[in-house]
Parts: sequence; structure tokens; C-alpha cells
Amino acid sequence: MDHFRYHDGCLRCEDVPARRLARRYGTPLYVYSRAALSARYQRLRAAFAEVDPAVRFSVKSCPNIHICRLLRELGSGFDVVSGGELYRVLQAGAAAEDVVFAGVGKTARELREALQAGVGWLVVESPAELELIADLACQLARTARVLVRVNPDVDAGTHAYTTTGRRGSKFGIDADQVLAVCRQFGKQRWLHLGGLHVHIGSPVLDLQSYRRGIERAVDLLSRLRTAGWPADTLDIGGGFAADYGDQAVPAVEQYAAAVLPCLRDAQVRVIVEPGRYLTAEAGVLLTRVLRIKPAGGRRLAVVDASMNELIRPALYDAYHFLWPAEASGCAPVGRQAPPGAALLEHDVAGPLCESSDYLARGRALPELQAGDLLAVFSVGAYGMSMASQYNSRPRAAEVLVDGATSRLIRRRESYADLLAAELGL
Repeated sequence: MDHFRYHDGCLRCEDVPARRLARRYGTPLYVYSRAALSARYQRLRAAFAEVDPAVRFSVKSCPNIHICRLLRELGSGFDVVSGGELYRVLQAGAAAEDVVFAGVGKTARELREALQAGVGWLVVESPAELELIADLACQLARTARVLVRVNPDVDAGTHAYTTTGRRGSKFGIDADQVLAVCRQFGKQRWLHLGGLHVHIGSPVLDLQSYRRGIERAVDLLSRLRTAGWPADTLDIGGGFAADYGDQAVPAVEQYAAAVLPCLRDAQVRVIVEPGRYLTAEAGVLLTRVLRIKPAGGRRLAVVDASMNELIRPALYDAYHFLWPAEASGCAPVGRQAPPGAALLEHDVAGPLCESSDYLARGRALPELQAGDLLAVFSVGAYGMSMASQYNSRPRAAEVLVDGATSRLIRRRESYADLLAAELGL
């Protein structure tokens, strides 16, 4: 569990006990490990070192400005998908040329802002969007550096909601249409069609599918060059899996090994856009048990975290390993229950007025009691970034731990925050 581990039955983030964080900052609470973020970034760089990729952190996975600043300090640029994310990373100190702006529904305002800022690449997802970019670039007299997102018609084998590379997807331009698009727009003065972008979904567990998507993009790049387009950049997206505790996942070195053979001879500048891989296992969600009640022959633990804080179980039926933060004599082994432990079946439910508001169902856990502190693991990606204020519940706080110290990187919202955008109009 890397930088989240049990010591004398007590969960620690690096050198700080979880119970101390919960007492100081309250619950629900997102806790991130600086060391985990740094280690995973360095490991990814090492895995792909042969092609010296430009790393562009996928901001949507964990957009906190302090996390973005940390990754910028480590050497990362950014993958953004909205004007708001672009604003965030610029405020975090990012150089605009180190930003890739993707997304299927970019507005004219967002594209204008991106061109004025001087972003490194705009990822185009349709001929209509490319036409709009060409018009805006001409109006502003600024060259738009464009990557064409190709849809390689490869099934990532992941959840239907997070698969993006099959034919008919809303993402990208079908591979057999890309050459025609380049012929239509490639000669325009203020456009520079510099390469391709490919991303088949997340998390990708099937290495063959991952390799096949990139192989098809490399082959298309070769055909574009033969037709006279000097494309020299390939953005291979992200999609690397995280360990949620329910199945084995490939190591980042395995992803790299799967695609390096087709990249090393392609003579392209490589961009890689990790999100989940960098942040998921670098974060836990601490939540307190409010009460216990019997339900359908199981124990129902009602906790103070909900789908407001972690929507993935409700939205994707996603599994997250969870365990008491105080587990004397019953500490987990990695992300698994200790063998031979006396466990009871529990449902772990949030307080919202939704029947889908569960963090776990039918989970074998030590007998929980009101007041127990639980840790939900691998929540650093698509946890707080998808949080809401449903039922008018203020959003949680976020904390970054560095060795024996911790600091607040997002304060807990107040009731006044719930109304701040609605008053004084």
C-alpha cells in the first residue's frame, strides 16, 4: 500500500496517523501523500524513458491547485478539458506551451482563451471543431497547433461509461476520415496539424487492446506522412489502471513494454497523459461511522461520507477497498482482509436520500461500531474531482501529507458557501 500503511494496528499516511488527521481536520476528509505522488511520477518517467515522453497530467482526475503545483514542480505539464481547468493550471504556474487542451465540446470562448494563452496543443475531435479553430486563429492571427484525435475502433474492455475508442463513440474522428480532414484543413495559414492523439478509455486492463490502439495511430501517422503531412507528434493518452483491491492490474512498466516497440521506430515526439495512475493510490478518504443498524441479515454501517464525496461506486458500481483505520490485531494485508480474521458482512452506506448511496455492499469487515474511523483507499482520482453538494451538504476538506507534517489544501465548505453564488445578485 506504498505510503499508506498500518503500524501497530493504526493506519498512517507517510508518518502521520489517520486518527490524528481526522481529529484535526474532521471527516469526511481526503488525504493525499506527497511521497506517493512523487514516486509514481518518477516511476512513470522511468518506464517510458526510452522515448523521453512529455508528461501531461490529466487534471480532471484530481484538479486541486496544490496537487497541480506539486506535479508542475516534478516536471509535468497538463492535459485539460475545459476553460476552467486551463485557468486552474495557469494559476498553478504552468507554462501555457506545456498544456494540451482536449475535450469533445470546447466552446468558442474556451478555444479563444486557449489560443490567446498560447497552449501547446489543441486536440481536435471533429471537422466542425477544426473549422471553428481555423476561423478563430485567423481572427486572432495566432497559429493553432493541432493534434487530431483519432478513434482507432478499439474496445478498451472497461466500463461502458469510460470506453472512448470504439467506432461510434462521441470522442475523436474515425481513422478512415483523418486523411480527408488533413487534406481539407492542412493548407490553412493559421493551422499547424502536427500529429495525432489516441486514447481508448480508462482504466485499460487489456494490454493487447492498449497496444493495438497505439499501433493503429502509428500506422495512420505513417500514411499521413506519405501523403505529405509532416506529422511528428503522437499523444498516446493515459488510461493506466490503479489498484482498487478487487483485481490484479498491470504495472506501468508493462504498459510501457507493450507499446515501446511500435514507438521507438516511429520517429515521433511522444506525449503521455496519466491521471488515475498518478493520483488514485496517492489518496484515501477518511469517514466516520455514524450508526449501525440491521438490514437484510447484514449490518448496515451509516457513515458521514457519501456519493457526494465518492460517486464512483454509485456511478460505475466501482469497488474500493475499505477498512477500519484502527485495526489492532486485524490489519489488512495490502488491499485484502487478513487471512483467518473474524469478519462480519456489512453494507457501508452514506446519508444521502438516494438508494444508490453506498460505498460498499456485502463487504466482510471487522465488526464496526458507531464512532469507528474508516479509510476508503485509492480515491485520489475521480473522488473529490467529481464531488457535489447534493442534499445541500458542504464538500469535504483535502489535506496533503509530507512526511510527518500535513497541511490543508482545500478547506471544508460551510453552509454559507452553499449559497454564495446565489446571493447578492
